[in-house]
Amino acid sequence: MYFQFGLRSSLLLIFFTHLVVYAFLFWKRGIKQERLADRLLGTFLFLSALFIFPWMAGFAGWYDTQPYRDVLFYTPFIHALFFGPLLYLYLKSLTNNGYRMTRKDWLHFLPGGLYILWSLVVAVTDKWIVKDYYLMNGYSDPDFDSWYSLVWSLSLLTYLIFAIRYYRQYIAFSQYEFSFAWEAGFKWLRNFLYVFCMLTLLLLSEQILSLFINLHYVRSWYYFFAFALMVYYMAITGYNTGPVPYIKLNFQPQLLLEYRAPLLLEYPLAAVNDQPEEAPAWMNDWKLQVLQLVEAEKVYTDPELTLTQLARKMNTNASLLSKVINTCFQQNFNDFINYYRVQETIRLMQSGEHRHLNLLVIAYEAGFNSKSTFNRAFKKVTGKTPGDYPGAAQPGQ
Repeated sequence: MYFQFGLRSSLLLIFFTHLVVYAFLFWKRGIKQERLADRLLGTFLFLSALFIFPWMAGFAGWYDTQPYRDVLFYTPFIHALFFGPLLYLYLKSLTNNGYRMTRKDWLHFLPGGLYILWSLVVAVTDKWIVKDYYLMNGYSDPDFDSWYSLVWSLSLLTYLIFAIRYYRQYIAFSQYEFSFAWEAGFKWLRNFLYVFCMLTLLLLSEQILSLFINLHYVRSWYYFFAFALMVYYMAITGYNTGPVPYIKLNFQPQLLLEYRAPLLLEYPLAAVNDQPEEAPAWMNDWKLQVLQLVEAEKVYTDPELTLTQLARKMNTNASLLSKVINTCFQQNFNDFINYYRVQETIRLMQSGEHRHLNLLVIAYEAGFNSKSTFNRAFKKVTGKTPGDYPGAAQPGQ
């Protein structure tokens, strides 16, 4: 097969190949584990590989050679109208294990589908009906028409705004719902969104500059190379994430509204004292039940404990229980549970029978499931680092 191997074509070929491989890995894992998020990200990576293909093929000499030229012109490779919806829905499916695509969700892909349909109309009209360049000029690739570039750039920016807003809501929700909020917060996902933002700004800047400067295809190559680097980072971080109990992730924006809703909507006749330490009388029984489960049964030692799970044990709903914990203990669920975990860690590391254990092992026994979460919670509760606390055993001792 004809292919001119140069620096620019070869570099993009490497990224093109890796992105296709990662796409199939995500699809395989998504099908095997029934994870919609993996299938969505795999599709994004595959379309990203197609996105850089024209520049790779161009520097490989395909656009200057027939029959490659006409095939490339009539084949749509730039499916950037799908980028925003795929990344936005990926975020939604990743943070809610029960999320499933609805008919409304499929409408997000309608603009991209219409572009594919238009490309098919152009190919059929020119190659089979008119048998000459008619809807396409024959000099430039329709994928890079200014109108199309502007449309998908605005689409990407719009979905970036949606994704950031959704992620901020999810992070707030995780403090109310999860005792493993730091892990559920997906630090890598925050970095993923940073890259999404950089990607959007990169592609927008290329479109804006092209309005004032004639970007030679050699200069434009650097934009596509930067795009390939960023997407490759997305692939690596998305595939190599640490263990997270995905099955317990259940975020829906309306849940955050319920958890944050004013107190006593279920008890309109009760009055709430302005003093935060004085909880309404009806909460006393719930408070005692919470303390029984936490202090006597030590439910906090479950590293994957959620508010919903605790509410089920108490035969109530998570919304009411969130109000009880926030009001009676003046803490969100995550801080409340981690407080008991820290106290349990201190008790264990100061008891004679646990002094031979590594401090991190003790933390895991108390219910923590990562070193970073343990250090952060310990410092927040005691004001000291775990290693500086009296009676703490240093790692490795």
